[in-house]
Amino acid sequence: MSESRDYLELTFRSINCFADDGRIDADELKKLYAIAEKDGVVDDNEKRVLKNIISRVKESEMDSALQETINAIEVVVGK
Repeated sequence: MSESRDYLELTFRSINCFADDGRIDADELKKLYAIAEKDGVVDDNEKRVLKNIISRVKESEMDSALQETINAIEVVVGK
C-alpha cells in the first residue's frame, strides 16, 4: 500500500485558508480535518500538519467554536 498524500492536500488547503483573511475559523479547520480523516486514518504526516496549523492560531483569534474544534482535533492528533 502506498503512502497517503492527503497531507499535501491538507497543507495546500490550509495555505488558502490563512491567505484568505490571515486566520482560520472553526468551519475551515473542520474541513481541513475532514481531509485528514477521509481515508479512515489520521496518519503521522496529517497529524504533523494539523498540529502546525493549530499552532498558528493566535489567542486573539480564538472564539468558543474554534476552541472546541481544536480541542476535538487534539484528542486525535495530540498537542
